[in-house]
Amino acid sequence: MAEAGHGSPDWLTSGFPHLWLPYAQMKLAPAPIAVVGAEGARLKLADGQELIDGVSSWWTVCHGYNHPHIRVTVAAQLQAVPHVMLGGLATEPTLRLAKRLADLLPGDLDHVFFSESGSVSVEIAMKMAVQYWINRGQKGRHRFVSFRFGYHGDTLAAMSVCDPDEGMHGLFKGYLPQQIIADVPRTKERQAEFVRLLRAHRDEVAAVIIEPLVQGAGGMKFYEPEVLRFLRQACDEADSLLILDEIMTGFGRIGPMFACTEAEIVPDIITVSKALTGGTLPLAATVATRRVFEAFLSDDPSKALMHGPTYMGNALACAAANASLDLFEREPRLQQVAAIEAQLRMELEACRHLTGVVDVRVRGALGVVQLSKAGEGPWFRPRFLADGVWIRPFGDIIYVAPPFVISTEELSRLTQAIVRHVSAWSQQRAAA
Repeated sequence: MAEAGHGSPDWLTSGFPHLWLPYAQMKLAPAPIAVVGAEGARLKLADGQELIDGVSSWWTVCHGYNHPHIRVTVAAQLQAVPHVMLGGLATEPTLRLAKRLADLLPGDLDHVFFSESGSVSVEIAMKMAVQYWINRGQKGRHRFVSFRFGYHGDTLAAMSVCDPDEGMHGLFKGYLPQQIIADVPRTKERQAEFVRLLRAHRDEVAAVIIEPLVQGAGGMKFYEPEVLRFLRQACDEADSLLILDEIMTGFGRIGPMFACTEAEIVPDIITVSKALTGGTLPLAATVATRRVFEAFLSDDPSKALMHGPTYMGNALACAAANASLDLFEREPRLQQVAAIEAQLRMELEACRHLTGVVDVRVRGALGVVQLSKAGEGPWFRPRFLADGVWIRPFGDIIYVAPPFVISTEELSRLTQAIVRHVSAWSQQRAAA
C-alpha cells in the first residue's frame, strides 16, 4: 500500500493506512489527494493548489460546490431537527420533498420511497417489482431483464442486473441471481428478438430495468429515445413492469430534467439519487406509479412492503434536496446544460480523427472520448493533475461531466487538457 506523500496533512498520513478506497487495489493504490475546501467547479487542495472538477464528484454536484442556498438551508434544518425515524414520525422537509418529486416526475409516478444510496434504491425497486406480482398472486415472476453495458450499483441484487461480462462483478458469477441479459434493442432486428425474449419468459419476468438514454458506468453508451418508447410498448404487451434507473441521468445531466421525458414515456418505477441533493448529502428515492402502489394496499399486513432503511427520509438530506429543487426553479440550470453541450461538441471534436480514438459523443453536460484501448487511465491521470484538472478516465473512455455552473473558461481548461493529452497518446500509438 502506497503511503501519503511528504507534505500531506497529518490527518491524511495518519488516516490513510486505515482507509479502504473504492474500486482500488489497496496494495497499489496511491494516497488520495487532500481536499480542504470546494467552491463552484473548483476543489481546493491542502497544498494550496486548485483543481477544476470535471466529474462533479461522481456526477452529483450539479449546482457547484458549497452553494450558499443549500448550505444555509441545511444549517437551518440542523438547528431544528437533523433526523427522526420515518417509522411513525416525520419532518416537514421529508414530506415536502415527496410531494415535490411526485409533482415533478411525469405521469402518476407519485409514491415515493426514500433511501440513502442509488444502489439501495435499485434494490428497493427490484423488491417492489417482485412483490407486486406476489401480491397479485403470481409468485413465479422474480427475474429481471437487463442489458449489456448496464450498471445499476454494487449491492447484491443490483449487481445481478449489471452487465455480467463487461462490468466489475464477474467474480460473483454463480452467487448472484441469474437474470436475463439482452442487447439494447437499437435496431428492428434486436427489437424483434426482444419481443420474443419477453414472450418466452413472460411468466418469470418481474420487470425490465434500464438506464434511460445513457448507460453510465458501463461505458457512457448512448441510445435514442425511440428505444425507450419501444421498451415501454414491449413491456405493456408482455404485461411486465418497466424500471428506469435515472440515478445518473436525472436532474438535468443529459439535457432534460429526467431522461424519460425526452422519450415521452412513464415507467412503472423510477430510481433517482446522485444529483438529488446537489451533491451534498446521501439520499435516493424509488418512486412508483399508482398501479404499483395499489398492489400493496390490503387488509392483509403481509402485503405491505417490508423495507425500511434506518436513515430513510433523513431531514438534513431532504432539506438539501428541497434546496436543490429550488435552484432548478430559480436559476437557469437546464439552459446552462445546453450551453455546456454546445461547447463540448465544439471543443472535443478535435479528438475525433486522432489515431486510437473510436468515438467522440456528447449529450447534455456529458462529453465522452472513447479510445480503442481500455485501461489507459494510469497514463492520463497524472497528466490531467499536472494541468490542474480532475478527470477520471475508466475503461476505454475519457469523459467529463462538470458542474452545471462551470464557466466557459473552466470548461475549456477541461477540454483543452483532454485534447492535448489524447493527441499525445495518439501520437505515441501512431509511432509505435
